[in-house]
Amino acid sequence: MKFLFRAVLLATVAFSTGCAVSPALPPANTSTTASAAPAPLLLISIDGYRANYFDRGISPTLAMLAQSGVHADAMEPSFPSLTFPNHYTIVTGLRPDHHGIVNNTMTDPVLGKFSLGNREAVADRRWWDEGMPLWETVREHGMKSATMFWPGSESDIQGHHPDYWKPYDGKVTPPQRVEQVLAWLDLPADQRPTFLTLYFDAVDHAGHEYGPDTPQVDQAIRETDAALAQLVDGLKQRKLLDRINIIVVADHGMAAVPQENSILLDKLFAVDDVDTVSLGVLAGFNPKPHGQKEFARIETQLEQPQQHMQCWDKTRVPKRLAYGGNARVPQLLCLADVGWRIATTDALAKRKGKVSLGEHGYDNADPLMRALFIAHGPSFKQGIRVKEFPNVDVYPLMTHLLQVPAAPNDGDYDAVKDMLKP
Repeated sequence: MKFLFRAVLLATVAFSTGCAVSPALPPANTSTTASAAPAPLLLISIDGYRANYFDRGISPTLAMLAQSGVHADAMEPSFPSLTFPNHYTIVTGLRPDHHGIVNNTMTDPVLGKFSLGNREAVADRRWWDEGMPLWETVREHGMKSATMFWPGSESDIQGHHPDYWKPYDGKVTPPQRVEQVLAWLDLPADQRPTFLTLYFDAVDHAGHEYGPDTPQVDQAIRETDAALAQLVDGLKQRKLLDRINIIVVADHGMAAVPQENSILLDKLFAVDDVDTVSLGVLAGFNPKPHGQKEFARIETQLEQPQQHMQCWDKTRVPKRLAYGGNARVPQLLCLADVGWRIATTDALAKRKGKVSLGEHGYDNADPLMRALFIAHGPSFKQGIRVKEFPNVDVYPLMTHLLQVPAAPNDGDYDAVKDMLKP
């Protein structure tokens, strides 16, 4: 009953925001008969791997997978082009406005505050229950799942964790993450997961700290690719490389932001007059109790043309961004132009001048936000290049591969089906 209510609610939200929610998709796997078990599926995320990083020629393992599989020109993230919203989009097929993880930092009228570093909030299922992650659908259909770090997997969404999962620990090295995935694949057949995820974050960290066009990012790309080579070797040793479907994605790209490119809000209005939900690329503000009149004045002021940013009331966000209908989206939103950040003098002082020299979260249509997509395995065609598509389409592709019905989602299977073998 709860799921039916959620499906009706999602359909209603989709109608009001102009986003389609697709019905369940055909369950057949392109490489198997309807009665055969699906091939295992490994979903890999390289956080912050901008689509054109591939062109640097320093990812030989990814190049091999692309050459013998499918490589998209790019994949468009959902708005906002941030880590938690897009990782949850990929495994639910829902845009952030529909699955409820609308930012890395947000507030909920009932649940309070959420941030990446708030472990209690990250593990609280109530933040995540507006979406149905793929590992839960897999469980409902008698298969096991394993997540080597994935936003959402630390919570018992719909009452369940993945069968095998790890709480996020940034100290776990890329080789150790690969070894854990291989260990799960070594389990006896009745315990072995059919759907697995693997997450790498070094490229994103280097992009933030040093900027995307730096030797440090190149080194992170090489180290991540070396971990992928370790994975490929391990799959070959197990005679699995040609029997497992692999999808490699990124959640977003990365743009350079010079240290001096900060929009200081306190130069524009009295920041103490609003409740600041988030700063950075996408800043959000709510009225303070009994402060609606002053908030309306500030909102009117900021919705006028501003240098290096655009601001909207949540009801006036451009429709193409598919954002603003969820209760967790702040009342007033300000989006920085690419190459800029939104801050306050006090916030910068607390950081002692240390700011991120690379950022994401910008307009998801910007080329610098475009993400990687490569697929390889028995179900995929070999050596083909496909056009850019939105990341919501990855979910129906995966449910098709795993022969499970798709939960209500914003994706379009028809947009990606031609990458599969007939």
